[in-house]
Amino acid sequence: MRSADWLPPYSLELARCYAMDVKSLFAWILNLLLFAVGAVAQTPLTISDKENLPSASLWEPYRHTLEASGGVQPHHWRLMSGSLPRGLELHDDGEIRGNTDESGKFEITLLARDSNSPPEQVKNKFVLSVETPFTAEWDHKTRVNGERIDGSVKVSNRTGRDFDLTFVVLALNEIGRATAIGYQHFPLKKDSRDFNIPFGDSVSRGMYSVNVDLVAEEPVSGRIFRARLVTEKQQVTQGP
Repeated sequence: MRSADWLPPYSLELARCYAMDVKSLFAWILNLLLFAVGAVAQTPLTISDKENLPSASLWEPYRHTLEASGGVQPHHWRLMSGSLPRGLELHDDGEIRGNTDESGKFEITLLARDSNSPPEQVKNKFVLSVETPFTAEWDHKTRVNGERIDGSVKVSNRTGRDFDLTFVVLALNEIGRATAIGYQHFPLKKDSRDFNIPFGDSVSRGMYSVNVDLVAEEPVSGRIFRARLVTEKQQVTQGP
């Protein structure tokens, strides 16, 4: 008689269950070891954002989420040094959001920390700029056409509010006499980029430089932004 023949049927079933439990145990231990190796080989925590963060605009909602890779998630963020533009806040999850009324360039140091124990942390320096609210530049520089001086400028309102814009162009001759060759007064809408303003008129003979003066007022805050463009002297040989 074989050794197994005398065993009751339920004993064989218990042996099979025992073998299955041993396999499960080995599988669980293997998974645990793989997890431990993965934890040891965890990639270092690094900050993905470049030094210059996306620019903000005055009176315009701002939102940017900082990014980090590696380490153990979730990642946590805090401001180490410097200050954000007034009205913007850094949250623990790395989101910078708010609405600012302060323009300029802001240098800050931010710390990212992972959820490991003990936590890994890394810090980087960043620059967050608030765009220049109002800009003016030449679209077409002045040119003499017979007895006329003509030109155009382009203006931008890089904020979340409308401006009350006044635009004045004077042609100054060699003795300081001023001739108005352009004037406009109108609302410059928020988020306007490279809005074109032409100008030009006839002048008497002489040597002229052209001054373009722009005044942009934001009615709610009462803040005023100014710009001036000036040309070199140009000769007008026709006319009275």
